[in-house]
Parts: sequence; structure tokens; C-alpha cells
Amino acid sequence: MTNLTTFRNDTRLWLETHCPEGARGDGYVPLGSSKVELEADTLTWLNNMAERGWTVPTWPKEYGGAELELDAYNVLIEELKRINARPPLTGRGVNYIGPTILELGSDDQKARWLPGISRGEGAWAMGYSEPGAGSDLASLSLKAELVGDNYVLNGRKTWTSDAMLCDYIFVLARTSPDKPKHQGISLILVDMSQPEVAVRPIQLISGASPFNETLFEEALAPAVDVIGGVDNGWTVGKRLLQFERSTHAGINVSGSQGGMTAESTMPDRLRHYVGSTAGKLADSELRTKLTRFEMNGHAQRLTQKRAIQELEARAPGFTSSAVKLTNALQKQEGDELLIAAMGTQGVGWGGEQFAADETRTTKDWLYQKSLTIAGGTKEVQLNIIAKRVLGLPD
Repeated sequence: MTNLTTFRNDTRLWLETHCPEGARGDGYVPLGSSKVELEADTLTWLNNMAERGWTVPTWPKEYGGAELELDAYNVLIEELKRINARPPLTGRGVNYIGPTILELGSDDQKARWLPGISRGEGAWAMGYSEPGAGSDLASLSLKAELVGDNYVLNGRKTWTSDAMLCDYIFVLARTSPDKPKHQGISLILVDMSQPEVAVRPIQLISGASPFNETLFEEALAPAVDVIGGVDNGWTVGKRLLQFERSTHAGINVSGSQGGMTAESTMPDRLRHYVGSTAGKLADSELRTKLTRFEMNGHAQRLTQKRAIQELEARAPGFTSSAVKLTNALQKQEGDELLIAAMGTQGVGWGGEQFAADETRTTKDWLYQKSLTIAGGTKEVQLNIIAKRVLGLPD
């Protein structure tokens, strides 16, 4: 059992010594992409944390982790936030496919993939949705045919976030087309550096383009890189989705970027635009909405903290859908509240009359409309909550 007082003191001292100033505050958090050159402080921070095992604090030491218990993990998160340290590593490697391999992969797969993931050696894309197979994921048609020691992949995926920056992609593919649609699917790891894998960006209303279409034309994937067994991809894929939703909810304890949502800065931001009277927000309607928003935010942070403390596995079960959805709705409500307070300053796209943080707020407001789609749509989450959490009949 870890002595938490000693652990906190040791952690605080180590972080103060080993977290560079350039890795604190807002800034880029590495995905582990070989296509992105990191600033010196960011690279130092990543290497320091990886050596300590704190890029994946709860993983076994043999795979690059530190084997922290959950109470110690919470202390680490608190101490990172105390000095405003950025996460040393994020993405689908440490949060999605890594935990899935750790739980369902073979010993050989764990030994080959997990140490590199923990060090940030390669960014990962997620190949689930397809044209005509989004929420109805079991209708996917990406074909994987076994030829010798490799699977040959043909087809396409869509909405593959950050695929233009990624080195690898884990895909759900149909390995036995003659079986019923929920069967005959496998989860396979694919190297994206081969010319048989092409990425096409999809433009969004916010101006950003994190989403892509990914095409496979005779792409190869080693047969030994099927995770969880051939034709067992539906079960494996659903488990990975629990890790994904837990990450969106802030309750995935695989990486050091887990933990609770930061305290709200909304009161000060609203006050900047509408002013205050006797210490209160001048606009009474906004004041009422802000009060509800702050109460909901506090409840959300308590729920996230309780969910982490109650974990018995490395990711929660179906309750992650409830925390993920409420987290997304809370962020969208905050966007609407801020845009309303900003008035005409909240609808600018550029120009001297708009400050940089104002145009960024507008673009964030538009981009975060996707939060109730990404990681499982609002409707899918509500169905999971109704059936798996509340036990309601079909």
C-alpha cells in the first residue's frame, strides 16, 4: 500500500524539477506522431515522464507504466494540475488501443506494441465508421482477406480523426463475410506508412479539418496483429469503445491526462463582456444560466472523481456513456453561454475588430458541436444508458 503523503511529496519535488516551463500551461500535447517535430521542452517532458512510467501510470512496469494504484494516480493528477503541467502524451495509443491490447491482447502483442505506445512512438488513428456504416457499425464492409501471413485490406473508413498525422490505425474489418454481420469481424492493427493506405481530409464548418477519409487498396496487415482473436472483433471493438468514452468523460486512468475537468473560468469571462453590479453579473438572465452551469459543472467534476475512485478495472463499464454524454453537453452549454454574453463579438471569423481569443472562441463553439457525435453519438449514448445502466426494456 502506497504511503500517499510520502508519494505526494516525492511527486511534487520530482515534477518541479523535471517539468520544463515550456511544458506548462496551454500548448500542444503530443500524440506521439513521427510526422510532428516537438519543441525542445515538450520532448524533454515526454521523455522524462516516459522514463518515470507516468505517461501510462497504471500500466505494468514491464510495458512502460508505473503500476500506480488509483489513489496514487489521483495524487499524480492533482500534482500535475497544481503546476499547470500539460499532459506529456495523449491520443488513441495510450487511451484506446493500448488499454485494449493490455486487456485482450496476447503476451506477444503486449510485448511488441505496449512499450512503444507508452513512449509515444507512433500516433494512432481509429478505423471504425464507414460510409453507410456509422451508428450501424456492424454493417461495415472493409474487407480483410487472409493471404499467407498477412491480411489484405480493401475498402474505406470515414471520420478517422487525425489520420493525416498518424503512423498506425486499428480497424474493424470483415474477415468472414459469410457469417452474420455482428460476427465475422476482427480488430486489426495496420501500418499507415504503406502507399496502399491513403488519407483525404474532410473540411468542417469550424475551418479545422481533424477528420478524414482513409482508403485501403490492397493494404497489408500481419495476421499476428489481430487483437482478441479472429472474428471476435465485435466484442473487442465494443470494449475499446468503453475506453474511448471513458477518455471523453475524463475517467480513463491509462494515461496521465485522465482525471477531472478543470475548474470553470466562465464567471470571469462573462463578466468581461456584460460587466457586474455589486459583485454580481449585471445581466440577470445570464446570471441564472451561469448559476445552473456552475452547479452542473461542480456535479460533473464530483461524478468524474467518484467514477475514478470506484474503478475496479482499468476502464469503467457502461456508466462511461453517462459521464461522457453529460460532459459533452456541459461543454456545449458553456459555449452557448459565452457566445450569448459576447454578442456580436462572438460571431467573428477574423478582422481587426476581433481579438484572437474571440475568433478562437467562435471556432471552438462550432467545433464542439461535434462532441455529441464524436466518440459515439448522443442518441447511441442514450440507448446504452437506458438499456445497460438503467435496465429499461426495449
